[in-house]
Amino acid sequence: MSIFQRVFRMGKAEVNSAIDKIEDPIKMTEQGIRDLKKDLNTAMTSLAEVKGQAIRLKKQAEDNQNAAADYEKKAMLLLQRAQSGDLDAAEADRLATEALTRKDDTATRAAQLANDAQQQETMANNLQTQVDRLKSTIASHENDLITLRARARTAAATKKINKQLAKVDSSGTLAMLERMKERVDQDESLAQAYGDIAGQATSTDDEIDQALAGGGSSNDERLAALKTKMGIS
Repeated sequence: MSIFQRVFRMGKAEVNSAIDKIEDPIKMTEQGIRDLKKDLNTAMTSLAEVKGQAIRLKKQAEDNQNAAADYEKKAMLLLQRAQSGDLDAAEADRLATEALTRKDDTATRAAQLANDAQQQETMANNLQTQVDRLKSTIASHENDLITLRARARTAAATKKINKQLAKVDSSGTLAMLERMKERVDQDESLAQAYGDIAGQATSTDDEIDQALAGGGSSNDERLAALKTKMGIS
């Protein structure tokens, strides 16, 4: 095989490995959850900003409403002083009119600010709904990921066991066991045969030693009687 073919095969293996990693459902789910959490952080920041804007506008609207009420009170005080003679009537009318103009301006501004605050609150509520939905989606995916990991571990273990079992040649194993059984039977029979031979093998020297050791008296008496009968001393 040429060097180019080997390099091509190595490159192909690396590409296949990369594809397998890309298609790994666990890794894909983990990445998806990370992306959703980034989106959640962005949405939470936006939600906080919109809520803050709504609170600020609402406070400004209330301040302008209070200012409008104060201008109206000042206009009334000016007219009261003019009526009691403490202030020139023409001057009181001029100042009271200016106070009422500012009262109308601040009241208009208060109404606009209140409307803007209401819009911001509506946006905040919509964002809150999206944030809650996103949180629920992330929690659901995280639970799915836990189940997926458990299933992946079980599948990997089952695959490994089945792969090992698939490599076992049952017929070859049985044949080997039968051969071993025959071999053991032969060895046992051979051992018994050697034992029988060892128990039966007795040399002439052993017989002589046994005769001298005893048990040969009856043979000696018969031999002496036979010699007497034959006249052999």
